[in-house]
Parts: sequence; structure tokens; C-alpha cells
Amino acid sequence: MVSFLSGLGKSTLINSLFLTDLYKDRKVLNAEERISRTVAIIKHTVGIEEKGVKLRLTIIDTPGFGDAVNNTERHIDDYIDQQFEQYFRDESGLNRRNIQDNRVHCCLYFISPFGHGLRPLDVDCMRALHEKVNIIPVLAKADSLTPAEVCRKKMKVTEIKQFGINIYQFPECDSDEDEDFKTQEQILKNSIPFAVIGSNVQVESKGRKFRGRVYPWGVVEGITPKYILYFLLLRNMLVRTHMQDLKDVTREIHYENYRAQCIQNMTRMVVLERKRRWVELRKMQEVLERIQEQMQHSHRGGC
Repeated sequence: MVSFLSGLGKSTLINSLFLTDLYKDRKVLNAEERISRTVAIIKHTVGIEEKGVKLRLTIIDTPGFGDAVNNTERHIDDYIDQQFEQYFRDESGLNRRNIQDNRVHCCLYFISPFGHGLRPLDVDCMRALHEKVNIIPVLAKADSLTPAEVCRKKMKVTEIKQFGINIYQFPECDSDEDEDFKTQEQILKNSIPFAVIGSNVQVESKGRKFRGRVYPWGVVEGITPKYILYFLLLRNMLVRTHMQDLKDVTREIHYENYRAQCIQNMTRMVVLERKRRWVELRKMQEVLERIQEQMQHSHRGGC
């Protein structure tokens, strides 16, 4: 799942990550149309192959989020709950062999490069979602910042924990792990939020063709030493090294919390229903006792 304001390069980055074009027929809305638009949930399915292993990914976009005052995280929150609810129903059914898992395992949350830190909308959205999905913050349009500004922005975003928000935590390495693996994991932890740029266009400069962005003052290569580390780390993490861990965290923590809450609510409803029936039964018994007393008084009076 990808989320945040329009115009931050979400679609472009997704196309760059998976070398595809998921938004061929997309219509670019003007400011007036964005205000009247509500939050939409759009699913795209893409097939990729990594080292001979074929993967089928479902990418969920949230166009319209944050474009208007009432376009809040509620729609995203409801969608995640709906997927949990559907999986819970399938899991509780009779045929559990071919359950389709449509739960959201990861949310790439795009943070605007403009401003001095997290916006109130960022805090409210991540606070509403962090207990239901693995949040991975991404610093959008990093090419609009200087290296020093990127560092300052990343330091600001690391203050996210002060708001009581838990983003995705990389698993700790075992003591007997290889040192290179430990170093790679530490680099991943230090890379959050991932400062990346994306491009759908092949441009040519100095006799070379590459994915880049053309500006009046020059060309920015999307995969340069400045950004390639974050880009490759993010891509490898999503489709190679940490895909299974993202799914495990969803299953063992986020979904289990939802499942426990559902069972607790169902138990509470059963208890309340029993109490209601007991009260009704007690009232019926009292009515019968009064009728019996009246019949006894009538019988004595007749004698």
C-alpha cells in the first residue's frame, strides 16, 4: 500500500521499483477536481521475477488522500479492517484450504520533502494505522533536497517515536550471524526514512540512456550513487530480504490483535445475549407466578 498527498511521486516510484507502468490510463486532475474527490482504494496486480522466482504482488494506491479536509485516513483504516474481517471469516469457515490472503502487509508512507518535519496529517494517519500494518516511511522527491537537507529531514522524521507511533522494526540479528549480514541490517535500519526518487522516462545525456528526470537546469539520474543505495535497499527489502518477515509480522501481531479483539467482542455479545435471555425468562416466570396467585385467589373466593 502507498499513501499520502497527490503529487509526491508515489506512482512514479512504484513504477520504478517494479519496472512497470501501472498508471497508463490515469487522468491528472486539476485543483478544483481534487477538492471534490474522495479517497479511493485502487488495487493493481503485477507479476515480477526475482532470480528465477516468480512473484505476484498486489499494490494498493490511495488517490485523493489528504487532498481535501475530509479526505482522512478513515477510508484506509476501514479498508485494512475489511481485509482482516474477510480473512477472519474465511479462516473460520468450513473450507480453509484455499484461503486468499488479501491482508495489507506493508504501507509505504510518503513524507513530503517540504516543511520542517512531520505534518499533523502525517501524525494522525500513522497513529491510526501503525497497529494494523507495517509502516515504512519514505522521503518523497529527495532530488528536490541537497544532501545536507536530506540528512536534516531524516533526523526530523526519526522523531516519529515521540508521537507514540511504531513503524516497522527490522528483526534483530542472531549472535552467530555473518558480520556482513549484520552490517547490511544496520545499514537498513539507518536508512529509514528511505530518501529515493523515481522516473518513468528514459532520457539521454552524454551518450548514455537512463531513467531520469529532466529539469530546466539539467538532468537528474534516478539511479545515481547519491540515491541508488536507498532505492536498492528499499526494493530488495520489499521483494527479497524482508518480504516474509513483513508477512510474519502481519500474521503474528497485527492480525492476531484484530482476531483477539473479534473473539473478545463475540464473547461479550454472547454473554450479553445470555443475560438478556435470562432477564426475559425471569420476567416470564414472574408473570406466571402472578397468574398462579390470581388463579388461587379466585379459586378460594369461589369456594
